[in-house]
Amino acid sequence: MAYEFERTQRIAVLGGGPGGYEAALAGAQLGAEVTLVERAGVGGAAVLTDVVPSKSLIATAEASNAVKEAADLGVQFYAKGSGDKPVRPDVAINLAAVNKRLLGLAAQQSEDMRGNLIEAGVRLVQGEGRLDGPNAIIASTARGGTDFDRIEADTIVVSVGSTPRVLPTAVPDGERILTWTQLYALREVPPHLIVVGSGVTGAEFASAYRALGAQVTLISSRNQVLPGEDADAAAVLEKVFKRNGLKVLSKSRADSVVRDGDEVVATLTDGREVRGSHCLMAVGSVPNTDGIGLEEAGIQLAESGHIRVNRVARTSMPNIYGAGDCTTFMPLASVASMQGRTAVLHAMGDVVNPPSPRNVTSNIFTQPEIATIGVTQRELEEGVIEGQIYKLPLSSNPRAKMMGIRDGFVKLFARTGSGTVIGGVIVAPKASELIFPVALAVENRLTVDEFAEAFPVYPSLTGSLTDAARAMHIVH
Repeated sequence: MAYEFERTQRIAVLGGGPGGYEAALAGAQLGAEVTLVERAGVGGAAVLTDVVPSKSLIATAEASNAVKEAADLGVQFYAKGSGDKPVRPDVAINLAAVNKRLLGLAAQQSEDMRGNLIEAGVRLVQGEGRLDGPNAIIASTARGGTDFDRIEADTIVVSVGSTPRVLPTAVPDGERILTWTQLYALREVPPHLIVVGSGVTGAEFASAYRALGAQVTLISSRNQVLPGEDADAAAVLEKVFKRNGLKVLSKSRADSVVRDGDEVVATLTDGREVRGSHCLMAVGSVPNTDGIGLEEAGIQLAESGHIRVNRVARTSMPNIYGAGDCTTFMPLASVASMQGRTAVLHAMGDVVNPPSPRNVTSNIFTQPEIATIGVTQRELEEGVIEGQIYKLPLSSNPRAKMMGIRDGFVKLFARTGSGTVIGGVIVAPKASELIFPVALAVENRLTVDEFAEAFPVYPSLTGSLTDAARAMHIVH
C-alpha cells in the first residue's frame, strides 16, 4: 500500500538577527526547508553593531574601573621615579585597540552563528530582501539590484530589526556627531563626549566612556536618567554618575547639534549651548519596516511602523510572523530569540509556551548594572497589582563589603496574601547574573518562603536575595 507524504514545509526568514537566527534553527530542527535572507551578516545589528560590540566596550570600561579602584582594596600600582620614589601611573586606554578587538569579536560571533546555520542545513542568501506578497520573499543578491532570488514559502518570519533614530537638526556625520553604530570608528577616547538621550543606550555609553577617561555631559529631557526604569535604581545610578564626575543636565532638551570645526555644539531649547569634542545621539530607534512590502502583503503596522504581533509572534496574516525590534513586543535580543523560535514552533504545530512580558529579565549595563523582572514598583504603588515591597541595601551584605561595593540594593516584590514572588530589581555589579534566581522564582511562581529555602553560599551577593525573601516571610 502506497502512502502519500506531505511535502516539506518551506520557511523563509527575512533578517538574520537573534530572532531570525533562532527561527531558522528551529525550522531546520523540525525538518523544514529553511532559507534565511540577511543583508549585512548573520547576527544582524545585534551582533555586528549593537549588543556584542557595545557590551565588549563596557567590559573594557569595567576593567579600567577595577584598576582605578583597586587601591580601595589595598592593591597599589606604582612605578619608580627619581630617587626611587613611587609614582602612581595613569590608566591608559588604547581605544583603537579596544575597538579593533570588539569588532573582531563581533565578526567571529557572526561567523560562528553562520556556521551553525549551515551545519543545520539552512540555506543562506546574502542580499536586500522584501516581501513579494504573502507567500514569497525577493532578495536582491547583487549591488545595483541586477540579480534577484525569489524564495517561495509556506511560512515567513520577518525579523528586520531597527536602526538609530536620526533627528533632522542633529544629523550624524560619522566623525563628530555619531550614532551608537558609528562609535567604533573612534581611535582615541573623546576629550569631551556629549550624550543626547538618557535612556538605556545613552546611560550605558555615558557610563562606559566616563570610565574610559572621557569628560561626559549627559543631556536628559526628564528629571532623572533612565526615566522608564525603577526610580530607586535610577537615583543610585545618577548619584554614581555625579560622584564620578559625569555631568547630568536634567530637564534639558537638545534642539540641535551641529559641528563647529573640531568641536560640536549642542543647543538646548532654552538657548544654552554645550560644547564638546564629540556627540553621541541616543534618541531611540526606528524599525526597518519601510519599503519592504509588508503592507502590500496585508501585514498591519502600528503608527510607529512596528509590526503588530500577538503572543505567538503572528501578524495579521496567518502565515507571516514577526520577531525582534521591528515588532510591537519588547525590544530585547533575548526576546527576539524567543519570538523567532515561538513563531516557527507555532507555525509547524509544535508545542509553544508564548513568552510573557512579566517573565522577561532585562539589564542595563551601566556601572553598577540594573537588572529587573516582573511587575514594577509603580504598578504596586498605583494599585494595579496588590503586593509587598522589600528593599535591602547591598551595604549590609558581607561579600559586598569585602569587594568594596558601596552602591546598590536588592528589591523583591511579592503578591499580598500568597507571598508569590512577582518581580524584583537588583542594582549591583553583574546584576545581569544575579537576577536569574529571581527570574526562576517568577517563572515558577515560587513564594518568598520557598525562595528563601534555597541555600546561598556564604558569603555571597546572592545571600542578599535570600535575606530579602526571609524578611518577607508569610505568617500562616
